[in-house]
Amino acid sequence: MFVEQLSAALVPYYLQLKFFHVACAMIWLASTSVAYINYLLPAIKAWQRAPDDESLLRQRNIAMERFDQGVVLEHVAFPLLLLSGLLLLTAGPWGLAHFWLSLKLCIVVLVFLPIEAMDYWLSHFGGNKRAIRVSGQGDVALSYEQAIAHHWLFLVVSTPVISVTGLLVLYLAVVKPV
Repeated sequence: MFVEQLSAALVPYYLQLKFFHVACAMIWLASTSVAYINYLLPAIKAWQRAPDDESLLRQRNIAMERFDQGVVLEHVAFPLLLLSGLLLLTAGPWGLAHFWLSLKLCIVVLVFLPIEAMDYWLSHFGGNKRAIRVSGQGDVALSYEQAIAHHWLFLVVSTPVISVTGLLVLYLAVVKPV
């Protein structure tokens, strides 16, 4: 009953919801790419070539801490993307019987949700580099280096996965193949 009422209330706003959903998808997919490609990646690679260079270490640390701050836009867009997707599912003419939508939802649940959960943790919670640095708890230097290493490994593994599956989901949403 509630879902039917919600659907009826949302139907007149379907295109606006769709616009909002696509905008959130674009923000989520693209918001960190410039920082990653132009700042974080070069800082990490330069430091890897000369790990004993203190200035390169400082640049790496600054880039990683700023990257943690910069993902806030991505991490606001993602829950809004999920919410608007559920609203579109409720209001729209498409259902789980449509292959493209089922595949899209499988990718969201099996790929995006776990990756984003880890990303939130690495950037804002237990893996936040600035918080570790200023905490003064335990061996801060070791914890900081471990957090950097974990986050970098995560980015190396997740970036190609998100790049490919993100484009696949956009393709499925736009083309809606049978």
